[in-house]
Amino acid sequence: MAVDVPGLVAVVVFYIVILVIGIWASRKSKKVEKTCVGSKSEVSIVGGRNINVLVGVFTMTATWVGGGYIMGTAEAVYSPAQGLIWAVGPPAYLINFLLGGLFFAKPMRSKRYVTMLDPFQHRYGNMFTTALLLPALAGDILWVACILAALGGTMSIILGLSSTISIIISAAVSIIYTFLGGLYSVAYTDIIQLSFIFVSLWLCIPFLILSPAVTDISQTAFLNQSTANSWIGELDLADAGKWTDEMLLLALGGLAYQALHQRILSAASSTQAQASERELQWVIRVSVLVVGLAGTALAFGDDSVFNLWLVSGDLLYCIIFPQLITVVHFRCANSYGAISGYVGGLLLRGMSGEPVFGIPPLLLFPGWREKDGVIIQYFPYRTLAMLSSLVCIIVVSWLTELVFGHQVIPQSWDILRVFKEKKEAEEEEISVTQEAKNFILDTKL
Repeated sequence: MAVDVPGLVAVVVFYIVILVIGIWASRKSKKVEKTCVGSKSEVSIVGGRNINVLVGVFTMTATWVGGGYIMGTAEAVYSPAQGLIWAVGPPAYLINFLLGGLFFAKPMRSKRYVTMLDPFQHRYGNMFTTALLLPALAGDILWVACILAALGGTMSIILGLSSTISIIISAAVSIIYTFLGGLYSVAYTDIIQLSFIFVSLWLCIPFLILSPAVTDISQTAFLNQSTANSWIGELDLADAGKWTDEMLLLALGGLAYQALHQRILSAASSTQAQASERELQWVIRVSVLVVGLAGTALAFGDDSVFNLWLVSGDLLYCIIFPQLITVVHFRCANSYGAISGYVGGLLLRGMSGEPVFGIPPLLLFPGWREKDGVIIQYFPYRTLAMLSSLVCIIVVSWLTELVFGHQVIPQSWDILRVFKEKKEAEEEEISVTQEAKNFILDTKL
């Protein structure tokens, strides 16, 4: 297939615009660093909490409405085995935005967190937070792979350009402007990208109507080897578990993405100082490079954008989401419960298998089927792993507080120092309160 030269020129212009905007935004972030009362890392991660409403809306929308969302939804509708009813992305993301705004925006912003992992570090310490970083990092890498795979597929079909070249160039441009300007570069390039998406999708309509490959939607059976109404799809009772699992994965798993909380926290008005600024800046830059390169490598491996889209949120949904709920909304949650929930959720999810990576299941749930030698689970096993993790965290936290609080087990056995530190914090708080009362009394006298 010959390369479409006009299309290629348009793409080159687009990339130049994106790169220029990204570099301009990086220079803007440098100016903000000089005037921001917070730290340089705050400017890189949450834009110095100075992102205005319009830019915030654009970057939040562009974060979700990207290549994975658009191409994954189109793939689900076109696939003979799925159809419109299996395109769960749009309703799932609507639920995701509503739940994020109602239950996470206020508590996360009011405590002036910089990242999604901050509440874990404050309550559980560095070791457990590092363990949580691993599934979060895996989710980000797979998310990048999903977006790049969608882009590579689009370029190869429309322009006749090699998908490998498209993926490499796109990854290079994204890494450069993110490396230079952090959230400022991402946010302002998001505005351009979302604007291009909106205009371009409308421009596609006349070409679609005039194309000889496009006909009445009821007569597309010869294109995807399916029945006439397969674009709508069917949802049998036997498939309901799988459909529910995928819907909840996108709706609730999305709440455990750092990208979502980064946008939420960037609009906050307060700031928080950070230590080791030089080291933090390098950690951010290295993380951008590692995630970008790892995502690029994975983008070459799977042809299904929809599968990558789902699997990118898998560990976030099964492991991090229950941890996030409990650390934000359950004061009883402690390190013993968090570790139990982490291990329980990870084991249950791991033993359920993953067809995308060729991992066979050790646990076969009711309703499983074998297709082309691959076992597909139709039971909502991801949701089971998530709920098991959530129950573990709450129950183990409550039990440990009960037995240590009532001296059933001596506090010398508190190897994680959960209740020792809690008691010290309460004593310190009482001491501070008493000093404040004495100060008020002295002032009155």
